[in-house]
Amino acid sequence: MPTHTGLFGRIGRGMHRFRWAVLTATALFAVFAAVWGSGVFSDVSDSGFEDPGSESARATRVLEEELGHDDVDVVAVYRSEELRVDNPTFAAAVQRVADGMPDTVADFDLYLDEELSETERGMLVSEDMHAVYVPVTLSGRTHAERLQQYGEVAEHLSSSNLEVHLGGTLAIEHELTETAEGDIVRAELVTLPVLLLLLVVIFGGLVAGLVPLAVGGLAILGSLTMLRALTHVTEVSVFAVNVATILGLGLAIDYGLFMVSRFREELGRGRGVGAAVARTVDTAGRTVAFSGITVGIAFAGLLFFPQPILKSIGWGGIAVVLFDLLAALLFLPALMSVVGHRINRLRLPLPHRTVTGAVHDGAGTWFRLARTVMRGPAVSLVAVGAVLLVFSSGLSATALGSTDQRYLPADAESRIATEAVTEDFPGGGLGRIHVAVLGQVGEADLEEYAERLGDLPEASLARVERTGDGVAHVMVAYGGASDSPEVAGLVRDVRDAPLPEGAEEALVGGVAAMQQDNVAAIVDATPVTVGFIAGATLLLLFLAFGSVVLPLKAVLMGALSLGASLGVVVWGFQEGALSGLLGFDAVGTIDPTYLVLITIVAFGLAMDYELFLLSRVREEYLRTGDNTRSVAAGLQHTGQIITSAAILLMVVLLAMGTSGLLFLKIIGIGLAIAVLVDATLVRAVMVPATMRLLGGANWWLPRPLRWLHDRIGISEGGGEDEVPGTVAEGERRRVPAGV
Repeated sequence: MPTHTGLFGRIGRGMHRFRWAVLTATALFAVFAAVWGSGVFSDVSDSGFEDPGSESARATRVLEEELGHDDVDVVAVYRSEELRVDNPTFAAAVQRVADGMPDTVADFDLYLDEELSETERGMLVSEDMHAVYVPVTLSGRTHAERLQQYGEVAEHLSSSNLEVHLGGTLAIEHELTETAEGDIVRAELVTLPVLLLLLVVIFGGLVAGLVPLAVGGLAILGSLTMLRALTHVTEVSVFAVNVATILGLGLAIDYGLFMVSRFREELGRGRGVGAAVARTVDTAGRTVAFSGITVGIAFAGLLFFPQPILKSIGWGGIAVVLFDLLAALLFLPALMSVVGHRINRLRLPLPHRTVTGAVHDGAGTWFRLARTVMRGPAVSLVAVGAVLLVFSSGLSATALGSTDQRYLPADAESRIATEAVTEDFPGGGLGRIHVAVLGQVGEADLEEYAERLGDLPEASLARVERTGDGVAHVMVAYGGASDSPEVAGLVRDVRDAPLPEGAEEALVGGVAAMQQDNVAAIVDATPVTVGFIAGATLLLLFLAFGSVVLPLKAVLMGALSLGASLGVVVWGFQEGALSGLLGFDAVGTIDPTYLVLITIVAFGLAMDYELFLLSRVREEYLRTGDNTRSVAAGLQHTGQIITSAAILLMVVLLAMGTSGLLFLKIIGIGLAIAVLVDATLVRAVMVPATMRLLGGANWWLPRPLRWLHDRIGISEGGGEDEVPGTVAEGERRRVPAGV
C-alpha cells in the first residue's frame, strides 16, 4: 500500500479511518444548522450601500443628531379610477387613515389639512384629480429603527375603499429585501433537482451524482450558520446572504465534482478504497484547498471597500468558502470511504458521459483540441485575444449610477408608487440635496446662501429648512434622476459654493451626493484592492506551479477575460441589449457595487479553474518533462471536469439571474458570462496556445526561489504513485534546476 506522508494525504487517511464519527458529527451539525442557521434572515441588515465615512453620511448624521430626522420615509399613494379626490367618499377614506396614525409616525402631510397653503395641498393631488399621496416621516432615531417600524406603518396605511401603493426609500428597501430573499430560496429549490439531473448525466450514475449534491446541500446549511454567526461580530447585509449562499452552493458542487472524479479515477487504477481516498485528498483535495484560498483571497479584496454591504459580502464569502473547503476535505472523504466502490452503482445506459472514471492519456476530444490549438498557437492566441478585446470595448460606455426603484420589477408596489409620485403629481419628480451648515451663521446670511444655491444650474429651488445651535439645514431641490450627469454637476457646484459668513463647514448629503461619494470611495479603494488580490494570487500560484511565468500569465489572462465579461454586462444591462430576452427595463446606468462584486468573484473563479488545469499539467510535466504533451494531457484530464463544473455553476448563477430584481440579474448573468468565457475561450484555447509559445519558459524559476518552492509544494502529485501500470515516484523525470 502506498504511503502518503503529506498533510493532505494524512487528512485523507484520517477521514477514512474515522469515517463514521465524521459522518455522525456532520449529521448533528446539519440538524443544528437547519434549526439555528435558518434564522439568519432575522439578524441581517437591509442597508449598507453608503460609505459611513463619506461627506454625505456625515451630513445625514449631523442633521439627525442635532436637528432630528424630518425626511420623508414613506409615500402612500391613494387612487380611485371612479372617484375624484374632492368626492366625499374618497376624502373620508383618506381621512380615516390619517385619524389613526400610529405613534411610530412622527409627521405626515394631508391634502385635506387646512393649515397647509393652497399650493402645498395642490402638490399632494395628482394632475388628473384621481389620486393623492401622503408623505410620512417615521419616529425612529436610526435608519435601522425606521426600517423595523415600516411593517406596522405599512399595515395601517392600507385602505379597503381605495387602491393603495406604498413607495419611498423604506418601501423600496423593504421590497428589495423581501423579493431577494424569496427569489434566492426559489432559485435554490429549483436548482437542486436540476443539478442532480446534470450530475447523474455527467457521472453516468445516480450514486456518483448524489455525492457532490450532498456536499452542496451541506454547504447551504453551513453557509447560513456561518453567516448568522458573523452577525454577532459585524454587520451582515441580507444581500451578502443572497450572494454567498448561492455561490457557496455552486463552489461546493464544483469541489465535489472534482474530488469524486479523482476518486473514481484512482479506484479505476486498482487502488483500494482507503488508498484511493488518501490519494484523492493528497492530489485533488490539495488543489481544491488552494483553489478555495484563491476565491477567499478575492473575497478578502472586498474588505478594503468602506461600504458595509461590500465588507459583509467579503466576510460572508470568506466564511462560506472556508465551510466549502471543510465539507470537501473532511465530510466528502468520509462519505466516499463509506460509499467505496458503490460510487459506480446505479449506472445509466448512456452512450457517452461527460466525466468518466478513467481518462486515457494521449487520446480523447480534449487532448486532440489541445494538440490542434498548439499546432497554430499564435493564430489561436491572436484570434481569441481579439474577440476578448472587442467584448472589453463595451466598458468604454460605462455610466455609473445607483440602485433605486428602477431595479425592481415594473409591477412592484414601491416602484409603482414612487414613479407615480414622480410622473403624476406636480413637483413630485423633485429630488433633494441636504446641506448641513456648521457654525454661527446669521439668518440673513443663511437666506443669501440659500438664494445663491437656488441660482445654480439644474437647481429648481433652495430654502432654509431648519436651524439650531451651530447647525442649519439648507435644502436644494432638483429635477431628474439622482444619478444623471446634470445632477452630479449640481452636487459638485453646491460643494464648491462659497460658504456663508460665519460658517465653518458645509456638508452636502442626500441621495445624489451619496451616489457620488460611493463611486469615489470605490475608485479610491480599487488600487489597493487590485494590488492585494494580484499580489496574493501571484504568490499562491507561484507556490502551486513552481514558476514565476505561469502566475503572471494567469493573472493577465484573468484580467483580459474579466474585461470581456464586464464589457458584455455593460452592453447587456446598462445599454439594455438583453432587456427583451431577460425581461427588464434598462436603467441607463449601472451601480458600481455590482461591477465590483462581479470583478472580485469572477477573478476568484478564473484562478480557481486555472489551478484545476495547471496543477494537473504540472503533475504531468513532473512525470514526463514534455511541455507540449503535458499541456495536452492536463487538458484531457481536467477539460471535461472544468467544463462540467462550469455548467453546474452556470445553472446556479442563471437561476439567480431569473430573479425579478435587476441587481440579482446583473450579478447572476454577469458571473455566468464570466464563467462561460473563462471555461471556454481562455481555458480551452488561450492557455494551451500561450503555454505552447512559451515552451520551457513556462517553468522558469530563479535558483534563489527554488528552495522556497521545494519546501512548500502544493500542486498535485505530492504523494507516491506506486500502483500497477504507473510510473514510480523515483522513476519520474525531475525538472532541471532553473528551468
